Amino acid sequence: QLQLVESGGGLVQPGGSLRLSCTASGFTLDYYPIGWFRQAPGKEREGLSCISSSDDIIYADSVKGRFTISRDSAKNTVYLQISHLQPEDTAAYYCAALIVGRSWYGPFDEKSYDYWGQGTQVTVSS
Repeated sequence: QLQLVESGGGLVQPGGSLRLSCTASGFTLDYYPIGWFRQAPGKEREGLSCISSSDDIIYADSVKGRFTISRDSAKNTVYLQISHLQPEDTAAYYCAALIVGRSWYGPFDEKSYDYWGQGTQVTVSS
């Protein structure tokens, strides 16, 4: 069974940092593009970053400089490090992979990905 599981979310004060994890089972993350998205209440899902199978990395303009995507192949995990968290970063964060599909709409379009994790909640509040 192909599965993605996010973890690492929580309640953090403004200015703090978090590292979110996306761990795969049933497949090897290294072979597929992996994206990170978030969705705040009442808002559309927003693409944040993507790491390709060849380790090409791209960030949305809105998160450049604060978000860092990386992978640990030995742990079959992709990370999203978030620094200088602000209340507007409060959202459910999801990772996604393109495994089976052949259509690519760009790294920040959720239609590009066909497997999703269940999400991890990040709440930024004092």
